[in-house]
Amino acid sequence: MLHATFRNLDLNLLVTLDALLQERNVSRAARRVGVTQPAVSAALNRLRRHFGDELLHRNGRSYELTPLAELLATRTTGALIGVQRVFDAAPDFDPTTAEREFTVMLSDYATAVFGDGLATYIADRAPGVRLQLREVNAYAVSHAAETLRSIDGLVLPHGFLQDIPADDLWDDTWVCVVARDNPAVADTLTLAQVADMPWVVSYNDATAFTPAMQQLRTIGVEPDIRVVVESFLALPFLVADTNRVALVQGRLARRLADAAAVRILACPWEVVPLVEAFWWHSSLTGDPAHTWLRAALREASARLVHRSQ
Repeated sequence: MLHATFRNLDLNLLVTLDALLQERNVSRAARRVGVTQPAVSAALNRLRRHFGDELLHRNGRSYELTPLAELLATRTTGALIGVQRVFDAAPDFDPTTAEREFTVMLSDYATAVFGDGLATYIADRAPGVRLQLREVNAYAVSHAAETLRSIDGLVLPHGFLQDIPADDLWDDTWVCVVARDNPAVADTLTLAQVADMPWVVSYNDATAFTPAMQQLRTIGVEPDIRVVVESFLALPFLVADTNRVALVQGRLARRLADAAAVRILACPWEVVPLVEAFWWHSSLTGDPAHTWLRAALREASARLVHRSQ
């Protein structure tokens, strides 16, 4: 049935559909695709017949997307990347001559401690390869199966995904950070203190959370959350010059402690180990280019661990 559907479609329509949904204008979509405006208008008519939906409708002097078109807009770019992957596939991969792009999603923490090492490793060995590092978000994690169809992989700690291929990269330790001049905190923190102090947390919902924070709750301490930020890099700076406390990865905390004027303290509970891993779609396991990328990730992470010893 799937092949019967494709027999009636031209894959070029997918390119035009993506341009129309992104530009919301026939003329701009034509310029983006590099064809004439009548050609895009004809393609839009074909797409309307196929979907049984107007897709774009005029509102005054501009166009708006229909609800179906809004849904399609979240899928077309990923679908185009998937098609590109099919035609980029090759029986082998020579990094010295290859010209392609790898896309990896990761947190700002992982980018800060690992991104430069990975980019340098790839640039030294594959001069024609581009690396796109995108910031991970809650939707990408909660819809990982869908996300991994359109990128090369996710760098995430264990505890969020399962039944997905993964390579462990590096480990880290959760630590607490407090303002350097916080007079209420000595050289150690107690559970009673972290229960009373206002918290700054990174992410705080069902699919995006700090595992060590969840662990704190399981031992009966409900943190007094005052600030939520979708960033790890911002945490020390939101603690500085306040009476707040935050959980930060040790590697990141040590990099930012001086700049943010914070102190690093051990957590007063036994925190869960933090192991960052690279996760990918199973369809890419045997792909030569992706195999090389995974080796690059492992080597770059090994160098990160070696530098910190």
